[in-house]
Amino acid sequence: MLPTQKGSLKLFRFAGIDVYLHWSWFLLAVYGISLRQGQYSSMVWNVYEYLALFAIVLMHEFGHSLACRSVGGRADQIILWPLGGVAYVDPPQRPGPVLWSIVAGPLVNVILVPVLSVMLLLSRSLGWPSIMPDTYKFIYSVWGLNLGLLTFNILPIFPLDGGQILRALLWFPLGRARSLITASIIGFVGLAGLIALVAWDWFSASNTSEGGKQTSLTWPIILCVFVVMNCGRGLVAGLAMLRADNMPRRSEFACPACKAAPPVGAFWVCGKCQKPFDTFATGALCPQCGIQYPITGCPDCRVSSPIDQWVVAAPVPPKL
Repeated sequence: MLPTQKGSLKLFRFAGIDVYLHWSWFLLAVYGISLRQGQYSSMVWNVYEYLALFAIVLMHEFGHSLACRSVGGRADQIILWPLGGVAYVDPPQRPGPVLWSIVAGPLVNVILVPVLSVMLLLSRSLGWPSIMPDTYKFIYSVWGLNLGLLTFNILPIFPLDGGQILRALLWFPLGRARSLITASIIGFVGLAGLIALVAWDWFSASNTSEGGKQTSLTWPIILCVFVVMNCGRGLVAGLAMLRADNMPRRSEFACPACKAAPPVGAFWVCGKCQKPFDTFATGALCPQCGIQYPITGCPDCRVSSPIDQWVVAAPVPPKL
């Protein structure tokens, strides 16, 4: 349930990273701007406010992408959509690089907190609330948006940044698979709390006849669906990783990147016939369509290397 390039408008390319805007973002923009109608003397300020939110989210996603590339990972695409932004990052599959790639996003918001706070305090000391009320409200709103995004994003609910940071931290003591399983289960617990909060808001609004407030629950409900789907996928992926980790390994081979021995089984898929096969059992040859694969990907770290570099030299017998 993540946005793709399909249905997205390419905005620009910066530092080798393509930035796309999903079509559904425009729906939220119209809704968000109209929802804040009356906060300023002119609707232009509402547009500025939403563009500022756009800029904060974009900087956050660039934090993820640039951090991932700094540790040797792959990150070349960002897509903005109604639930924020998605930086498609693929860091080296080790806890340290994964943790840095995730932490760098919220770190951007952390850096913005003192910057926007100084601007807010300075505008207040200059008397802008009375002489330039729209400008002061705009700065205050941007300050609140950034702080709200930071607070929400670091909640330990998978797949929010907080949940992924928790997963990366658990990776150190628990390993790749168990950390993902644990983070997904904790995400379900956090989701239960989020659902309870949404239900409480709805109940309060219905009792006070605040019909407009009930409409604002649309996005929390969508967010709950998004979280439950991704927590479920994380749990399934973690269980699959755990099964793979417990599979017998081929000790005569080792990944040149992470030094892990490949598992025995059909963990590779042919790009032509889409049939799974065991590349080390067939000599990197698809048994269905006969295609030879000189490059083999590691199921553990996902780094691809020439098949001949996987061979582990036989130990030299000791001299008698």
